Amino acid sequence: MNEKRPVTDWLPITQKEVEMRGWEQLDVILISGDAYVDHPAFGTAVIGRIIESEGLKIGIVPQPNWRDDLRDFKKMGKPRLFFGITSGCMDSMVNHYTASKRRRSTDAYTPGGEAGYRPDYAVTVYSKILKQLYPDVPVLLGGIEASLRRVTHYDYWKDQLFKNILSESGADMLVWGMGEMPLREIVRLLEKGVPFSSLKTIPQTAVLHPADEPLPVVKKWEDLELASHERCLRDKRSFAANFKHIEQESNKVNARRLIQSVDDQKLLINPPYPPMTENEIDTSFDLPYTRTPHPKYEKRGAMPAYEMIRFSINMHRGCFGGCSFCTISAHQGKFIASRSEESILKEVDAVTQMPDFKGYISDLGGPSANMYKMKGKVQSICDRCVSPSCIHPVICSNLDTSHKPMTEIYKKVDAHPEVKKAFIGSGIRYDLLVDSYNKNNDGSLDEYMEQVVCNHVSGRLKVAPEHTSDDTLKMMRKPSFKHFHEFKKKFEKINKKNGLNQPLIPYFISSHPGSTEEEMANLASETKEMGFKLEQVQDFTPTPMTVATVAYYTGLHPYTLKPVYTAKSKHEKKNQHLFFFWHKRENYQAIREKLTKLGREDLIEKLINDKKKHNKRVALNERKIATSKRKFREDRNWGKRKK
Repeated sequence: MNEKRPVTDWLPITQKEVEMRGWEQLDVILISGDAYVDHPAFGTAVIGRIIESEGLKIGIVPQPNWRDDLRDFKKMGKPRLFFGITSGCMDSMVNHYTASKRRRSTDAYTPGGEAGYRPDYAVTVYSKILKQLYPDVPVLLGGIEASLRRVTHYDYWKDQLFKNILSESGADMLVWGMGEMPLREIVRLLEKGVPFSSLKTIPQTAVLHPADEPLPVVKKWEDLELASHERCLRDKRSFAANFKHIEQESNKVNARRLIQSVDDQKLLINPPYPPMTENEIDTSFDLPYTRTPHPKYEKRGAMPAYEMIRFSINMHRGCFGGCSFCTISAHQGKFIASRSEESILKEVDAVTQMPDFKGYISDLGGPSANMYKMKGKVQSICDRCVSPSCIHPVICSNLDTSHKPMTEIYKKVDAHPEVKKAFIGSGIRYDLLVDSYNKNNDGSLDEYMEQVVCNHVSGRLKVAPEHTSDDTLKMMRKPSFKHFHEFKKKFEKINKKNGLNQPLIPYFISSHPGSTEEEMANLASETKEMGFKLEQVQDFTPTPMTVATVAYYTGLHPYTLKPVYTAKSKHEKKNQHLFFFWHKRENYQAIREKLTKLGREDLIEKLINDKKKHNKRVALNERKIATSKRKFREDRNWGKRKK
């Protein structure tokens, strides 16, 4: 496909491509830790196309070499306005390391899946290089790595608190969250001649300000002072208490500006923009993407992350689940921004016209598949809300959880003459589909589930109960496991009714704050009894800007400041993870010893003895009980006769 299109259809990534466009100097240069894929699922492409749509000359330097003479950072010269930096679609440390801190051997955002094309702490490394080479050019940070490190945060890989990323990197400004709205405002003000150093009151940005100077004033903003970085270093309790404010203010309609002292400066984190309107998010998705990697990569092999999403459609942004271990709401917010049907169907048309499209859309979803078009029934109630989750501990009575808009759009995509099948690859919130948890009574839940199970499951349906213990699930901000039992029955009933044989695949997490070894043993026993041999499992990885990470580091729940048990040592984490694999014979002895130590010998037979032995022992026990009862009756009758 790429041979049929001129290279100028992509944004330029070499000086030669800049010259092909007749440009002498670029207005903005983006540095990215990912290879350049011109697709709306890749942040660098979105930001690049937005800057282009504002009439500016934009170039991208993807995966620059930071270990040589730095020629990649110099090849496009000095931009007129600023450098933009992102580590890519993932935090570089999550990209590089497993939960056990083992170095990964592949990188899904690099051609051929080859590792080693970005540094650890990529945003900070790139920024320091640019500040060394071009000290007079402003540097603007964005993307998930910068966004989630915008304030004092715990770094799992170094096991210490870091300052905000502006202080660490030397950059001039940070755009946090989804960057379209603040970026457009930044560009427009710069084009009007406003100095970059004066841009301190743009919503959804963060800047450093001299501590001895008056703060910039915005009449409608209120300020909230956080515990200083230095105090957080001394006192874990203060660090934990900070998080509650950070999370709440990041997800409020009328948020306060956050202020944190660090060194001789004050970090200013400005309130967010309102959620994007339908027109605003449509505009972002309707930009002229080629939807493919840059032609430069053709001989280097397929890019795993692109291959996974090349035929997918993202219908909305945001997630109101607020799960304790997840960073989606910290970056995208809890309010759902949904695209119009017209924009979605337009993208479906574009996908079907790709030469290698075989009729199958891999995903028609979002951060959580079944939240499209969901919002508050009465906006004024949402305007006053401070809860980080709309569905925990119960579903908010003001939340419209109708699944009708999704069912309707699924049917319209199914009706497309070039679409054989559209799968739902995104995670489905099963708790929104059971009557015991979601009291929605418009009939849309059953209709949606029937539509999904019969038409949109790619062999098996994956959902994420995450744990079986109600105490741990409460810590996770997830519903009781009893609701998963109900969902499983509903799923199997629809399968049977329609003559289908599609397995249900549950996801689980070990070593999450609050989870104990005994709870993991119970998890193994309960899921085995339900017929599962677990495969989609992971160990908890602490990432910046989550409740669970704060609890992991401090040992305190950031909302209650009460102690929370957390498995932290390799030994403790390994012991919890072990119970996922009760079915492996090499784990039998270790599991037997653990259960004996826990005083849960009752689980040994359930977990690690084979079914025949288990049934034989059950039958033997039943015979023993029957014999005992018969003997008791005989003895009792003999006593009566004797009297």
